[in-house]
Amino acid sequence: MRHSRRTSSSRKAVLATVIGLGLATALGVTAPAAGAAPAPMPAGNAASYAAYERSQENADANRAFFEAIQRSVAEQRKANPGVLAVTVTYNTRNAPSFRTQIARSTQIWNSSVSNVKLQEVSSGGNFAYYEGNDSRGSYASTDGHGRGYIFLDYRQNQQYNSTRVTSHETGHVLGLPDHYSGPCSELMSGGGPGTSCQNATPNAAERSRVDYLWRNGLVAQR
Repeated sequence: MRHSRRTSSSRKAVLATVIGLGLATALGVTAPAAGAAPAPMPAGNAASYAAYERSQENADANRAFFEAIQRSVAEQRKANPGVLAVTVTYNTRNAPSFRTQIARSTQIWNSSVSNVKLQEVSSGGNFAYYEGNDSRGSYASTDGHGRGYIFLDYRQNQQYNSTRVTSHETGHVLGLPDHYSGPCSELMSGGGPGTSCQNATPNAAERSRVDYLWRNGLVAQR
């Protein structure tokens, strides 16, 4: 599972709906272009996934994605000082094969944390899910300016527990970094524990970290 930093125009899914009142103007967010989707790449393997997962580019992009969400939530907090929880919206129209896994991932996260909730919308949303082939596996991608999507790679989702892949990538949206040296019980260890790992649920430390980051409707500095 990787996290891409920069993408070409053909690989962008643009955030169309912002987190709360007044954010569209603040972020300059527009709706996704019709047919816009990540360009397919050759299918990869566990070695190629691991190489990118452990790269500095992946680590830098991980932070960039979350910082884009930070800016959005800061604007929401400004517009609604009393808000205690944030709703992050997403759409799945470009990932029809993974709707079940995405729904499970949403259920897992919504039952695990209190200060932020995920909610599906029919179009637009704060981020979108896409599906296809990519030699580097599944990832959360951003251009660093409040726009992003989660890409779910077919082959990787056949090799690894698909709900774990989806839940892991969604963890990036909520602010968690990769930690591939962790055990299977740690969701953000991603592909580190190998294909036999079936856990798709964040552990106590990960749940606590997300609630800390999103406490009182405001995303904290990591």
